[in-house]
Amino acid sequence: MSSAPIPASVGVALDRDTHELAGGRLVGGTPRRLLRLSASGQLALAELRSGVVSSPSAGQLARRLTDAGLAHPRPGTHVGTRDVTVVVPVRDRHEQLARCLRSLAGATCVVVDDGSSDPALIADLAGQYGARLVRRASAGGPSAARNDGIAGVETDLVAFLDSDCVASTGWLDRLAGHFADPLVGAVAPRVLPASRGTSRRYRDAVGLHDLGSREARVRPLGRVGFVPTAALVVRRAALAAIGGFDSALRYGEDVDLVWRLDEAGWRVRYDPAVEIAHDEPAGWAGRLARRFRYGTAAAPLAKRHPDVAGHLVVAPWPLAAVAGTLAGRPVVAAAAGAVTLRTTRRALARAGAKELSATGQAASALAGTWRGVSRYCAQFGVPLIAVAAWRSGSRQRAALAALVVAAPVADWFTSRPGVGVGRYVAGRVADDAAYGVGVYAGCLEERTAAPLRVVRARRAGERGAR
Repeated sequence: MSSAPIPASVGVALDRDTHELAGGRLVGGTPRRLLRLSASGQLALAELRSGVVSSPSAGQLARRLTDAGLAHPRPGTHVGTRDVTVVVPVRDRHEQLARCLRSLAGATCVVVDDGSSDPALIADLAGQYGARLVRRASAGGPSAARNDGIAGVETDLVAFLDSDCVASTGWLDRLAGHFADPLVGAVAPRVLPASRGTSRRYRDAVGLHDLGSREARVRPLGRVGFVPTAALVVRRAALAAIGGFDSALRYGEDVDLVWRLDEAGWRVRYDPAVEIAHDEPAGWAGRLARRFRYGTAAAPLAKRHPDVAGHLVVAPWPLAAVAGTLAGRPVVAAAAGAVTLRTTRRALARAGAKELSATGQAASALAGTWRGVSRYCAQFGVPLIAVAAWRSGSRQRAALAALVVAAPVADWFTSRPGVGVGRYVAGRVADDAAYGVGVYAGCLEERTAAPLRVVRARRAGERGAR
């Protein structure tokens, strides 16, 4: 698919982590890179800043910046929902379905009954809210239900909304605006717990589908690597081009869809300015069981997408520094840290970006690696870490404890979720461990260890990295 210019109707704003250097240079993106702008490129950037994109060069620069994650689109609002059909798959959940359809008042809706025990009640609710009904004789899962719902849709855009979600006012207008860009294949809002703010419990504050408050281009191994289909707007032509959902996947079908859209050249966007409320499991047992089920999807996804399978993306020298620290080898850790600093300084010199602090950049790489290893170990290594801590000295035991809590503590300071740091860390470790057990179970069933592999961090110009 081509990289056509972004249309004049779509504005662009630089990402908050994009830095402007002297001489028309920009630093940022995922993976991090330095972009040198020619004189005409600097004029195009000034045009983008003015909010009026009229020249082809400005549109091309906007495409390049948004593709690289240095900037994000600012589309106008798409007034009216006549070009969008909302597909709501459901199995039972009568009360939730009624609430969901009530929030979709005025939208064209298709309810897909995926083998409910009381089909008459589902049919009555669909009729009451003016939705077209598609009835499946037996349950086939969300992928099959969504594919059946798509079959009769004629509008250019299809929105998917799970029956346990409540739409916000104007959500379709805002998300549909992104499709003024002809290369945008799908856009997702932020999905938050319906109970958010009603208590100070971790499970009420931290959503299973919440991808954070920062907008992003969605792609494998990117800062936002996938989006859930609990709420998603998709271009119907893009769905047709990739063959819809993979009905063989019971879980992870949303990840697979997004990755196939990206492989086909479509852009997928995450727009957290739009929020959708989603019911979370009422207790810990239900929450951890769902996290486990999500983990089982990692192995089937790895078979379908082997190039992007893996839960840890790191560069060799920062990883060696972390490993040396954990092994109680300060000389190894210091040497690896020194090499990290040296290679960072050389990279900045080659890029002509000496005004950036090599020490700061290297420290950021080391901290990011520690955080990534922390999350990986919480997901897949808690039992081994517990044994290692039991057999280690106090200094090594402290390093191992710091490893496990590093990622959730850093996330708590970043997101300020409304719960105490202790409760948040405990909840995150439990979430990650349940997910990791699910990954192990899926690996055993599929007879592959691909999801457990460590992926080398990509350089700028290669496929994106976390």
